[in-house]
Amino acid sequence: MSFRWAAALAMALPALHAQSACNNTPAYSICEMAFDLSDADAAAHPNPYATVDLRVEFRSPARHTYALPAYWDGGRRLVVRFAPTEAGQWDYLVSSNLPGWEGKTGSFTAAESASKGFLLAANVHHWRYTEKSKDGLYQPHLWMGANEPLFATMDDAAFRAMADARAAEKFTHVRGFVLAGSFGGQFDSNGLPNLDYFRRLDTRARYLNEKGLAADLVLAGGAGTLTRLLPTPEARRRFMRFVTGRYAAFNVTWAGVDRFDDYPGGRGLLAELGGLLKEFDPYSHPRTTGTRVTSSPLLDDKWQTFVDHATTSSDVNAIEHQLYPVPFVNTAAGAGPAADPAAFRRDLWNALMDGQYVSVTAANAANSHAAQAMADFLAGTRYWELEPYFDVDGGRALALEDTEYVVYIERPGPIELTVEKHGYNVFWMNPATGEITEEKKKFSGGHFTGEPPDRAHDWVLHVVREGHLEGMNRSYKFESERGAVVMQEVEANTPKVPFAIEQPAGDISKSKPSPYAAKLTRETRATRSMYWLWVGDVAADHQGFRVLGTGQKGQLTIPADLANHYPAVLHLRLYGMNSLGKVYELDTGLGVNP
Repeated sequence: MSFRWAAALAMALPALHAQSACNNTPAYSICEMAFDLSDADAAAHPNPYATVDLRVEFRSPARHTYALPAYWDGGRRLVVRFAPTEAGQWDYLVSSNLPGWEGKTGSFTAAESASKGFLLAANVHHWRYTEKSKDGLYQPHLWMGANEPLFATMDDAAFRAMADARAAEKFTHVRGFVLAGSFGGQFDSNGLPNLDYFRRLDTRARYLNEKGLAADLVLAGGAGTLTRLLPTPEARRRFMRFVTGRYAAFNVTWAGVDRFDDYPGGRGLLAELGGLLKEFDPYSHPRTTGTRVTSSPLLDDKWQTFVDHATTSSDVNAIEHQLYPVPFVNTAAGAGPAADPAAFRRDLWNALMDGQYVSVTAANAANSHAAQAMADFLAGTRYWELEPYFDVDGGRALALEDTEYVVYIERPGPIELTVEKHGYNVFWMNPATGEITEEKKKFSGGHFTGEPPDRAHDWVLHVVREGHLEGMNRSYKFESERGAVVMQEVEANTPKVPFAIEQPAGDISKSKPSPYAAKLTRETRATRSMYWLWVGDVAADHQGFRVLGTGQKGQLTIPADLANHYPAVLHLRLYGMNSLGKVYELDTGLGVNP
């Protein structure tokens, strides 16, 4: 027991009523504790949203502590919204700048629950729930997200119809904005939160959770929305205390803004927001930010727990999967409202082959059906252990080696797949319909060759040791918890790198594009197919790196947010990944003129 807790419990202060609103609350369900300001408190704090600081530290039966801030809920009323994470007796201690509440204590008993809990990163690039099954094993989570940016501002009937449809289509997340700029009216003329808006958002987060959907909350959408509504660090801190107090007890994930790279000084702003999320959210819900391309430039600031990818480029997505030991969620599939079903499927399945989970904009029924077909298919695999696999020709693959192999054949034709020598069953899945066809003959050996049932559309091949998989599917295994999942070492020793940077060869200009090109210096079977990623940063301005180009050659354009001052010294890095998944890196320095 900490000194603070021991001292509080030893003092003979009048305790809060033990039979509080939280008594008998099932684990991972929400309860609320209300605090009403006295006349003296109200006189001292005419604007409680701005000046009252109150939080409650909850201590679990296992002695884990969760500190949650109170949020202002109108007039003199403050509320602490809490979800106990285990059954048994909980104690709590109030801290406040209101003397009448400071140091008050109480307790309640939480009930058992069948909830799987909240979400955590697991197996390096995957997800699990916080609670174990009856067998004492952690349970995996399949992140299938639907982008519904304005779900908070839809009318009630439209929102419920959307949520019901996404749940029926096997989605597990819905992503939308908290502050939607001109769409929302989230603050009144005095700069106070519009409580009608946030109470409506409360009911929507609750409804999504009841439907089995996590609410992926993007704090602000639209370039500059957050800093326009909350222009000072003090205003942002008050709001972050308010919004985490309202929503941290739900099953949520956090994203800072829609596109951090559209904000001047975006890296510093997101480090500020990320730090506040870490401070105010005791459940440590997954954290990231939206982006134009990738949020990975902010990983060094140590607040993100997963990366957002807003591009369908496998040059970015496949290479970064090999570079960073965090999960990736791709929010770009189907982003265009007129996306055709074939293009949508390509985006969806190539993102999966890059090692990503997805949050998609399903613009039509065919797209929703394709996403559901993917979810149904993955539910029959050990998706939480699948990683990109490169010993394949004619398609792209994921594998849990020795057990199962999943191959996406975008352009149907001959397929060759090297596997561990065993007996396998072979299945073909039509990703447009979800229909699965089993080959009549089982395959035995270490080298599978074949073709899809027809060439009318893309196909998914599933090669699986079925009996072995059935046995494994009676348990879950998270290798990263045993230290068995190891990231590759990027080869940066120049003599061992099989390519060179041909262009740019000298200083470049911020005001006009410059050509870039890489040249293979050692051609092998593995280098016949390469992914290329060009990134750069200006260390002096601390904005982090930005993606400058993809592919072997093209035109390099300096993003406006790369640096604050020019001329500048650019650190240019070129990553190349060969067909065996090996990543190489070359670095050079360039001058950038205005």
